[in-house]
Amino acid sequence: MEDQSLMTIDLKDGERIDDLQRNGYKIIQNGNKFCFGMDAVLLSGFADAMEGEKVLDIGTGTGIIPILMEAKTDGAHFTGLEIQEASAEMAERSVRLNGLEDKIEIVCGDINNTSNLWKTGDFDVITTNPPYMINSHGLKSDNMEKSIARHEICCTLEDIVRESSRLLKIKGRFYMVHRPFRLVGIFTTLAKYRLEPKRMRLVYPFADKEPNMVLIEALKDGNPRLTVEKPLIVYKEPGVYTDEIYEIYGYDK
Repeated sequence: MEDQSLMTIDLKDGERIDDLQRNGYKIIQNGNKFCFGMDAVLLSGFADAMEGEKVLDIGTGTGIIPILMEAKTDGAHFTGLEIQEASAEMAERSVRLNGLEDKIEIVCGDINNTSNLWKTGDFDVITTNPPYMINSHGLKSDNMEKSIARHEICCTLEDIVRESSRLLKIKGRFYMVHRPFRLVGIFTTLAKYRLEPKRMRLVYPFADKEPNMVLIEALKDGNPRLTVEKPLIVYKEPGVYTDEIYEIYGYDK
């Protein structure tokens, strides 16, 4: 029998529906624009939301992090903030595709305008998979949507941290995935806005390679004490994930 839920969602040119391997959830993506990557999936496994907590995902893109966290955690409600109208509209359709309108809201807006969207201390948890490259660093894609997702064109790391600190409750948790080469600046910026780093985990493509991602948890007005967790290794050999990566993705080996 044809899945009736798929019949209610219109797909646009270049779009496809992918299986997320969690709770039967699916997501709409457009390979010609920007699809979620491993960094978003790893962040959804690193972050946590407890019963009754409200979660905001800044720069939600396809909506992948709110959808996966709804499946993996006990959070009460999830909001995805996305500046690009086309991405926000596609994410909203993915929410409807999974029947999650009561649990997930997608908001199209600018991180620098959040004072008009939410009050100070409105959220228990904030997650973000922000642009990694400063505006002048690295090659830019000819596709502006991809460039905005990868480069600090519409917002900077400081914009995200500053507004996250305002929106978080005291002792609220901030989760981010980023690149290790920016760690010094990340820690300096977190400290400036009263977000104390509490957990850090480096992600290595292979055990004998340098890390290419870092997962960070910070606590609003927390006490100084950082736990560096064991490394997360992605591949045990070319083309074969480690058991932990399969578990995070929800795949059977």
